Amino acid sequence: MFMAPTLESGKETILYIGKAASLKDRVKSYFGGDILRTRGLHISNMVALARTIKWIETDSTLEALLLENRLIKKWKPHYNTKEKDDKSFNYVIITGEKFPRVLIVRGKNLDELRATRYKLKTILGPFPHGAILREAMKIIRKIFPYRDTCIPLSEGGSGNPCFNRQLGLCPGACTGEITKKDYAKRIKEINLFFIGGKEKIIKNLEREMNSSAKFFLFEKANAIKKRIFALKHIKDISLLKDISQENITDKKMFRIEAYDVAHLSGASRIGVMAVIENGEPNKSEYRTFNIRDKKMGDTDALREILERRFNHPEWRMPDLIVVDGGAAQFNVARKIMNFKGQNSPVVSVVKDDRHKPKNILGPQEVVDNFEGQILLANSEAHRFSLSRHIRARSFSLKIKKNKNAAGFSSIN
Repeated sequence: MFMAPTLESGKETILYIGKAASLKDRVKSYFGGDILRTRGLHISNMVALARTIKWIETDSTLEALLLENRLIKKWKPHYNTKEKDDKSFNYVIITGEKFPRVLIVRGKNLDELRATRYKLKTILGPFPHGAILREAMKIIRKIFPYRDTCIPLSEGGSGNPCFNRQLGLCPGACTGEITKKDYAKRIKEINLFFIGGKEKIIKNLEREMNSSAKFFLFEKANAIKKRIFALKHIKDISLLKDISQENITDKKMFRIEAYDVAHLSGASRIGVMAVIENGEPNKSEYRTFNIRDKKMGDTDALREILERRFNHPEWRMPDLIVVDGGAAQFNVARKIMNFKGQNSPVVSVVKDDRHKPKNILGPQEVVDNFEGQILLANSEAHRFSLSRHIRARSFSLKIKKNKNAAGFSSIN
């Protein structure tokens, strides 16, 4: 939270509330020399007014997202203009039925839904970015399976499991596997989670697990144990790309950009960008960067490539950056990303003496969830840079040969 003193009382007022996977990187991004160009006058003015920064740590990006939403709604900071109420924003609503539905609804459709026979018992939101909310609800539903469209068995349903029940995302209202009382507990847990009550949920579940084990209900106790583990180890990598609220769009593709440099003793130095989207190479998005300074080292070449790449705002922004090398390349990439106001995670693939991957530097959660795609991107960048270097070197040798031949014939 960016804070500033008020003129009237000297007390602090909140200017802006945001979330970040890396607090250090996020704050640094506001103090680059080109903030006016990268963030605009609005954010530049906010930074000029700010005197204090305060933060709250959460256990996961998902909880940071929900906390950010609650705080913005409570304090309504002036510089959170994109988070102000609007009919195009999204809400999570819980109906007042015997087996309540949990739905995502646009603000403009709330009145229409109120006119139906479903009473709206709880309205959570607004959430300004639909893509982020949908990703968040996927995570929440895995921990707290709920009903959305199926018809409960007690209300005339066929008794056949709905599609979401087969995936484990519906608790079985459609098949009669869950009672009204137990389903009410599930809805209470979802409400609690949205208002920051994770620890209370865990304590309640631990109490229920111990009670089940005491009465030899080991299958039930084990199921509860798995839910407790899921709550304590929330995997929300899909939300990492949404660290910066200023640059969020409804992205359908998870885009990885990998960079590599190829040369022979400094000659014909070529830099490349390879692109992996949703786990598949997108070769139409590959780019080549000619490095004309023969004295430039690999680290400086990487810096030039990244600077040139981010001078192209018309290219789709990456969700993850992969570079080839050790700590030097990793740190250069992070510095360029911060300077350019980009908050996508950065990883670096470290090679052994035989040029085989031996380690990946970067956020461990990113590495754990995307290791295969990271190595694929790195391999594609290396293959592409090598092919481009060979082509450039062959062309250079051909030019040199032609010049030498021309010089020899002129002597004769």
